[in-house]
Amino acid sequence: MTEALTSAIESETGRLAQITNPVERFHAIREFREVVAAGERTGRDLEKDAVNELKEGRPWREVGEMLGMSGSRAEQIAKGR
Repeated sequence: MTEALTSAIESETGRLAQITNPVERFHAIREFREVVAAGERTGRDLEKDAVNELKEGRPWREVGEMLGMSGSRAEQIAKGR
């Protein structure tokens, strides 16, 4: 994770913690979590695409070695699991 992203998340969670009205804080946190979840889904899709790109012409074992994981784990990522 980049320092800028980490800093932005820490800043936003700090801001959320400062909201004094619990109802407003709840809704703001829920919105924050939805944005983070959308980013997570996009990140998984990008990761899946990268693994599938590496797979072209290679066995899963080799792809796994390139990524520092087992071939079966690389295959799982490629299938979205």
